[in-house]
Amino acid sequence: MQTSNFYVPPKLNKKASYWQLIPYIRPQTPTIILAFCCTLFFTACWPVIAWLAGDMAKYIGQGNLKAIATIAGICFFVFLFRGAAQYGQDAFMAKAALKIALEIRKQIYAHLQKLSLNYFQAAKTGDLSYRLTEDIDRIGEVIHKFFHDFIPCVLQLIVMLTYMVILNWQLTIAVFIVAPLIAISVAAFGEQLLKLSRKAQQNISNLSSLVTEIFGGIRLVQAFAAEDYQMHRFSQEAENNRKAKYLAEQLKAFQYFVNGFLQAMGIVFLLFLGGWQISENNLTGPQFISYLAAVGLLIDPIAHITSNYNEFKQGQASIDRIFELFHLKPLIVENQDAIALPTVSGKVEYRNVSFAYNNGNLVLKNLNLVANPGETIALVGSSGGGKSTLLNLLPRFYDPQAGSILIDDLDIRQVKLQSLRRQIGVVPQEDILFSGSIAENIGFGQIDLDLEAIQTAAKIANAHQFISELSQGYYTYVGERGVNLSGGQRQRIAIARAVLSNPRILILDEATSALDSESESEVAEALERVMEKRTVFIIAHRLATIRRVDRILVLEAGQIVESGTHQQLLTKNGRYSGFHAQQFQ
Repeated sequence: MQTSNFYVPPKLNKKASYWQLIPYIRPQTPTIILAFCCTLFFTACWPVIAWLAGDMAKYIGQGNLKAIATIAGICFFVFLFRGAAQYGQDAFMAKAALKIALEIRKQIYAHLQKLSLNYFQAAKTGDLSYRLTEDIDRIGEVIHKFFHDFIPCVLQLIVMLTYMVILNWQLTIAVFIVAPLIAISVAAFGEQLLKLSRKAQQNISNLSSLVTEIFGGIRLVQAFAAEDYQMHRFSQEAENNRKAKYLAEQLKAFQYFVNGFLQAMGIVFLLFLGGWQISENNLTGPQFISYLAAVGLLIDPIAHITSNYNEFKQGQASIDRIFELFHLKPLIVENQDAIALPTVSGKVEYRNVSFAYNNGNLVLKNLNLVANPGETIALVGSSGGGKSTLLNLLPRFYDPQAGSILIDDLDIRQVKLQSLRRQIGVVPQEDILFSGSIAENIGFGQIDLDLEAIQTAAKIANAHQFISELSQGYYTYVGERGVNLSGGQRQRIAIARAVLSNPRILILDEATSALDSESESEVAEALERVMEKRTVFIIAHRLATIRRVDRILVLEAGQIVESGTHQQLLTKNGRYSGFHAQQFQ
């Protein structure tokens, strides 16, 4: 027995969130080092500026214009050097942060593509889209701010505090009294902000998922005049998002008030102590001005560190959401010794196959079936009988809990997934097209489009003529989900896409059920050509489309209860005969 077709959400160690970024940061180490060197030069300018401020105050008091002009000239070059260092720091860190975000985005996208179908059937598309865009962008911003803003501010604090201790250690004690209070405040507020950020990001994901769902089914919404109902749902989700974000902003506003009050009281206390030190002849007026300039240069980095800490907490929520996806494991995996499936003749065999979805109820029960090369087999039966499940097992969208499936006597679990799926063509009932040109949709999966092969496939699918009549031919834009084409045109493009790689096995999931009579005739003609010399499985609801197939299988409750040609099954007066009577009498 194999593992259940069910995902269990992983338990994550949220305290280790930022450590998970190290493998992505490490390749950017040379660029980060260059940025850090620029940061050191940038930081070294601050005590020089504070020292020059004291000297400037002294010479202003003396009225020494020459000395003032000299210091002003020095200040010009110091600020110019500082600006150049800041530019280097910003440019190098932006480069590193964007590359890190790009690598995370590429890896998470590649990982998601490996997950099994049942994950995507349960997942919200809008939520995945939000994680791949907004959450990863936030991670990149956090990395950028950590090296570009947070570390420079910490270095500035260290350098300026060192300078202040050298200048007058007694006054610096006052700073060390206030600073821990601010640090405690930042930490306390940060933990609360993390909780609110996680809730806000989940709410915006829900809102994104709802918008994707509504606009994806806008035709149904309008057909049922459900605009007010959907507006109510949208308003509720938007209001939940607003409330969560407002609580976070309220918390940040209160934090800024508390920190601002502590900073102001610290400055008042500092002025009192400075006056006392001057009266005791432990400090001169210009030295005190220089000291105040140093304190002033501390306020900005403290404010930035507070803001950065809040953003780091919000970023931690994004990291948790991204690495939660990395912890998901695909249920369908290749064996380490899997081989590439060679070109097959098309023989397919199901041996004692049993399968169940998450609820544990068997959808297929000890099923056996052999399809010979070039044979066309139609599957009919009541809804829920196991027809789609049976064919979803063939490309290994799922694995059976018991039994095995073989192609040309080779167990499909022993071959590489891509080599398996490239020899199986699928024409779904819902003709799914992607935004782009017709050529890109027919050549779906090809990096370098082979227009000649695409045209050949289109001719087989009876699509070449209508494509040639379009304004841009094969380069005509189909629109999102193919909205610029009719149902019959979309279906013929889907058929051309399925046969482009010349698969030996073809799955047709009621490919004409949603078409009008004219379109159905054109698609049916295309399918006749497509099915030649291939092993074909057809899921059929309209029995008129399968009268000439080689064999018809009737599935009920996960088992084959009847098998034969159309005429043979009619003479049995069994389940197939009953279905036929319902449709034609």
